[in-house]
Amino acid sequence: MPVNPQILGKLEHSQKVLETPPLERPIPPAKLPSRNPTRSFWIDSSPDANPLAGEGSKDPLPSEADVCIIGAGITGVGVAYHLIELLNAASLSVKRPLRIVILEARDFCSGATGRNGGHLTPAAFLEFSQRRTFFNTVEAIKSYELEKHTASLLVKIIEGNGWASDIDLVEGGHINLLFTEEEEKNAHKDFDTARETQLNLDGVEWLSKEEIEEVLVLASYLSSLIQLPRYQEYGAPYPGFREPGHNLWPLKLVTKLYQHAQAHTGQYASLSLHTRTPVTTVTHETTDNSSTYTVVTNRGSISCSHIVHATNGYASHLLPFLAGPDGIIPTRGQVMATRASIGADQIKIPSWSGNEGFAYWFPRPVTHGTEKPLIIIGGGREAVEPGYELYVDDDSETHPLAGKALREFLPSVFEGKYDPDSKPEMEWTGIMGYTKMGDPFVGPVADLLVANGNEDLYKKQYIAAGYTGHGMPRALGCAEVIAQMIIADISDKEWKEPYWLPQRYLTRNRRVE
Repeated sequence: MPVNPQILGKLEHSQKVLETPPLERPIPPAKLPSRNPTRSFWIDSSPDANPLAGEGSKDPLPSEADVCIIGAGITGVGVAYHLIELLNAASLSVKRPLRIVILEARDFCSGATGRNGGHLTPAAFLEFSQRRTFFNTVEAIKSYELEKHTASLLVKIIEGNGWASDIDLVEGGHINLLFTEEEEKNAHKDFDTARETQLNLDGVEWLSKEEIEEVLVLASYLSSLIQLPRYQEYGAPYPGFREPGHNLWPLKLVTKLYQHAQAHTGQYASLSLHTRTPVTTVTHETTDNSSTYTVVTNRGSISCSHIVHATNGYASHLLPFLAGPDGIIPTRGQVMATRASIGADQIKIPSWSGNEGFAYWFPRPVTHGTEKPLIIIGGGREAVEPGYELYVDDDSETHPLAGKALREFLPSVFEGKYDPDSKPEMEWTGIMGYTKMGDPFVGPVADLLVANGNEDLYKKQYIAAGYTGHGMPRALGCAEVIAQMIIADISDKEWKEPYWLPQRYLTRNRRVE
């Protein structure tokens, strides 16, 4: 059965919906994360998947801290990781260790990072033409430099610490299928424009429909003669391209990052984690020309001098001016784990995406030769019109239309490799943070508010959020920027921008009314 044409070509319309303010006024901020979220494969498929689930939930809160990080996903833990790395590298002269506290509303890493698709694929060139037109050539290039920096840094950390097998890191590349002529035309335009500017396109390989079909026939013939593995049989009758990429177990990665940071605090920092401790409000006081914040939780309050909002789709709960299309829109994504009908030798190991990025999937590593691969596939929002799950901040349930689209997708793309009547082994949702620009907010919160005079209330508060469903190859790099800013502030030095950071990410270039 062919791909359902009713789910194709929805990107442009979904973007218009994203940019249009909803009728409800005022736009309500995001609620706290739901107390009974759906069960994610990454979190709930085995009893030992999340050893830090309830870490610090019964320990007394410290009365004071230097840095309070709200959110224990890859951004929040990434800020703590980078702070400790920077402190150790700089060997700053400090009166006492920098007190870093991470607060998480639910279990450790139970937000978007613990509910995503498991991909680590930096974009190679898609959307280059659009970014060059909207911004400029340098900004367009930096979009991809940041993602390559982030992904390569993560891989370096993982491999340097020997974590690859622990977090199921697989370097299989990523194949992007192009379902329509319009998609294919736009992709080639992006590639050609990027190549003209000397953007590094190493590892990009175009795969035409005809080439894939020819390889399929030849590989099948040869394997029948001399038992060769059908290495290049992708099995989908669509053109596309291959780009560098990895997949992994995201929760286990963030667990390793936190444990590494905790083990390397040394003489310059202390680090504590308090899960099941939702932050309900932040209050501000100014004494002797210095700002102090009180972070109020369900278990008590902490006085701190710096705050990091690493809450992504939930950011507007504490920063209500970020509600709406000029800020960060909570958006529900849906993912499921389903079995292929054939073995790993025919499924292969790449990760995939298709239908303008609405669908994304990859096969989990198998433990023995006869095991049929478990596929993690996300998407389905394109089938949920007219709202596309925008402004939905409840991950306690799934959407039936998104689930139907996910169940039908793989059997329609890979004929004979998936049973259309097969039921998923697990299905869950998570809340992403979307921005109309498609890019995150990174930097001091006060810089967002210069126009309305409230910036003094938010001095020394920082944010890295709004990844628009593409956080894994961006979040750790954005966390690095926040950590650099905080270190510059406490050491009374000027922060210097990394060469790979797009200017448009910075809050000083993203005013909010």
